[in-house]
Amino acid sequence: MAYGAVYRHFTETFAKLDMTQKQVSVLWLVDDHPNIAQIGLAQRMRMDRATTMTIVHRLESKGYLVRGQSKSDGRKQTLNLTDVGRKVLGTAKKAIQVNERWLKSRFSGKEIAKLIEMLTRIHE
Repeated sequence: MAYGAVYRHFTETFAKLDMTQKQVSVLWLVDDHPNIAQIGLAQRMRMDRATTMTIVHRLESKGYLVRGQSKSDGRKQTLNLTDVGRKVLGTAKKAIQVNERWLKSRFSGKEIAKLIEMLTRIHE
């Protein structure tokens, strides 16, 4: 139920952006790793190639991403953000901060530290 509440709040926060959590993650990774290959993106996100390609197509059609040809391997396509993509990512990061403030407001500082510690154990 807790996951549902957090996810619902996140989804409501992002409704204005018309983006999913995975789409935001893709933009963020591409911004952090300019010229990343699509396969590298899939590996970092732990998604299959088909899912990654679908997300990339959607973001490209919105004008947030551009594909290019890898200079080191002509078989690979690189991904980069457009100026519009950078602007949308900036807005998304602000929305994430709003969502995090909402979540953290439900806990004390000690509880937040403990929650992060426990969630980290799951992730490892």
